[in-house]
Amino acid sequence: MNIDERNLLPYGDTTNDGYVQFSFTLPIEPSPRAREAAAMLVRSWGFHDVRVAQHSLVGSNYCFFVVFARAEKGIDFTRVEAPALTLEKRSYKEIDKSILKDVGRPIRVVGACTGFDAHTVGLDAIMNMKGFDGDIGLERYRGFRCVNMGSQVPADVLIDRALKEKADAILLSKIITQKDIHISDMRELLDKLRARGLEKRFILVVGGPRVTHKMALEMGFDAGFTIGTRPSDVANFLLEKMLDKDKK
Repeated sequence: MNIDERNLLPYGDTTNDGYVQFSFTLPIEPSPRAREAAAMLVRSWGFHDVRVAQHSLVGSNYCFFVVFARAEKGIDFTRVEAPALTLEKRSYKEIDKSILKDVGRPIRVVGACTGFDAHTVGLDAIMNMKGFDGDIGLERYRGFRCVNMGSQVPADVLIDRALKEKADAILLSKIITQKDIHISDMRELLDKLRARGLEKRFILVVGGPRVTHKMALEMGFDAGFTIGTRPSDVANFLLEKMLDKDKK
């Protein structure tokens, strides 16, 4: 299959046909006018061949739409650059062996969901012993000493606990993203660390569904992990970061 990476378009039914799917809500009741309003809105964004596949009532005076449309303009993929974590893939036993041999002691990690974020599913998937999708969590490694503080932890309390535990790394989990609250909470932690002269004290890792490695680096974290991350991915990163610190 020949794909022109200089004009890369979305895939719908056939390669590079440009079809995309939107879902959004408008503050109007479902009706023929509502369907046409949704189609007009998508056309105003520069799409064509617009088809409203579904519109339904959600709550009082709100309509949810699923719309298909076609884009004409693609992206030159050959010019796209983005930072990525390139880690040597190690097994659980290899990570443990390397930590105890090359670091010489367990890596101390403190993790939490800060602010009003009450969702610990991501944090637990990485830290809890059971792990995620058959990949065991950091608590099960001999090479890690973990403290999982859970949800709604104030940033200062997280920092205090990290100092008390003499942590090497802080893991921040951000699931809630409405009104970009995850970004605000990420900034708050960094600001609190800077105010206390601790911005270089810990390895800072953040994870969440709308977190990217690029975003994390730009904000001042050492790494960002998103959906699909396995505990071993984080373990590999922490190991390599510790080895890198030792070399320096």
